[in-house]
Amino acid sequence: MFDSASEILSLQSSGEATAVEIAEKTLAAIEVSQGKHNSFTHVARESALAAAAAVDAKRGSGEKLGPLAGVPVAVKDVLCTRDMPTTCSSNMLRNFEPPYDATVVQKLRDADAVIVGKTNMDEFAMGASTETSAFGVTRNPWDTDRTPGGSSGGAAACVAAGSVPLSLGTDTGGSIRQPAAFCGVTGLKPTYGRVSRFGLVAFASSLDQIGPIAWSAADCALMLETIAGFEPRDSTSLETPVASYTEALASTDLRGLKIGVLRNSIDTDGLDDSIRAAVNASTDAFKELGAEIVEVDLPHSNYWVPTYYVIAPSEASSNLSRYDGAHYGHRASDIDRNTKDGPLVEMYCRSRSEGFGAEVKRRIMVGTYALSEGYADEYYNKALKVRRLIKGDYDAAFTQCDLLLGPVTPTSAFKLGDKIDDPIQMYLCDLFTVGANLAGVPAISVPAGFDAGGLPIGLQLQAPVLQESRLLFAANAFQSITDHHKHRPSC
Repeated sequence: MFDSASEILSLQSSGEATAVEIAEKTLAAIEVSQGKHNSFTHVARESALAAAAAVDAKRGSGEKLGPLAGVPVAVKDVLCTRDMPTTCSSNMLRNFEPPYDATVVQKLRDADAVIVGKTNMDEFAMGASTETSAFGVTRNPWDTDRTPGGSSGGAAACVAAGSVPLSLGTDTGGSIRQPAAFCGVTGLKPTYGRVSRFGLVAFASSLDQIGPIAWSAADCALMLETIAGFEPRDSTSLETPVASYTEALASTDLRGLKIGVLRNSIDTDGLDDSIRAAVNASTDAFKELGAEIVEVDLPHSNYWVPTYYVIAPSEASSNLSRYDGAHYGHRASDIDRNTKDGPLVEMYCRSRSEGFGAEVKRRIMVGTYALSEGYADEYYNKALKVRRLIKGDYDAAFTQCDLLLGPVTPTSAFKLGDKIDDPIQMYLCDLFTVGANLAGVPAISVPAGFDAGGLPIGLQLQAPVLQESRLLFAANAFQSITDHHKHRPSC
């Protein structure tokens, strides 16, 4: 299949391939991969071919083409699409077909991208393994007995499998970066507000962000340049001009750039030795590129996970309260009108019980408790205060350096089933990623090597607010002298 969006654009401009031929080849690859990896909840064959034909027609008539003309793109099934279902991989929304597109989806269409389908995910983006989906688990293309990560597991797996060169994921606590690390691809979580969340089905509104997944930082830059920008229908969208992220990649000379190594993360108990070695080795690569390496500490990093797992479930409890079977979502049938609490309460209870899976129910209950009268000050409000301390840590760190460097995950991809019955162990998968969401800063996962079993390892870089150009510049430079992102799975 195709390695990059730039390759696809080049093939079309040279006349070696048409958009329809590329779309047909992509759809054939998805069909082969789907039985092995289950990356998609919906494949939009007819609309993809129609979009590709429209690109060919525009090219033939000499019309100006968008920056992603004819490039196949997959979209996480938490983003509204007017011509295909948006289910959040949940029975609650199994039959939901939105009447409008999310802003990012419309931007892809305006850029002449070919949207080939919706990708599998943890239900309502709550999970770290894509095992909570109502559409079945997604499997890692590097080892089909292992998880691709979550919640954007399908979005990462379909890129790793070679089905598509680009996909859109969402990241609330690491849900782009962790799957990217597990699948050996590159994944970027932009600054909170850099990409509009209009049309994104909310999990935790103060944490959610949409971003690209691809093989390389260069392709991530191309996609981010397409989807970023102000959106007046999103009250959290930043009214800041969009930089030319692709132009930021013109140089690979990092002289003058200071990178802060998060030594407390690298020395954490429980970090796999192969990941520690890969992260340490990456510092040599950055030195070779001219960067200065310093050690930096984020003093409140031990509170990232507990703070996140109060705030995120609280916001989820509020956001998901609308799915009651009356206004939104699945409605239970055959309601007993003679129950003690009455038919309305019975309908609410049964609809939510049938519509939501176990992990979503767990987080709703945790969040409802944390927001309840008498406990909100003890839990939710206290977590907000700690969040401010965490943001202060980042602000202080970025006075000492330009970027932060550390691991993405404590281990490489674990086996399916290993953690699904142990929520605490599953939540600790987010140990190194939730800080960026709590602080609202951009972060990227780039391939950094392989463990002894041949599974990919990810390296995380974090930057100050709205410094995606700096982040992509450093990631691209790293990829210019390493070949980790060029390896492909055989599964």
